[in-house]
Amino acid sequence: MIIRVSLPTHLRTLAQVTGTITLDVPEPVTQQAILDLLESAYPMLRGTIRDSTSKERRPFIRFFACGEDLSHQPPESPLPGEVTSGIEPFRIIGAMAGG
Repeated sequence: MIIRVSLPTHLRTLAQVTGTITLDVPEPVTQQAILDLLESAYPMLRGTIRDSTSKERRPFIRFFACGEDLSHQPPESPLPGEVTSGIEPFRIIGAMAGG
């Protein structure tokens, strides 16, 4: 399935891409499957979104789809149909801290 992935500006710069990235992700489409393919296609992103060893999400990175924060969902959970059909992108966002 062709999935659209939206990255924050600093990661787009690192990956040397502009706009949304498209990936051909086999079913089931999960966060883990998307991130595995993303890091394979753009090795310079390894370790920036999730830890290289544990594969856990970095603290100030969030995953969104269809207006929902999926950051705390299990990485192997299937993503919403709107993402798998290409209607909505899988968004990787740098979280803000402070007050």
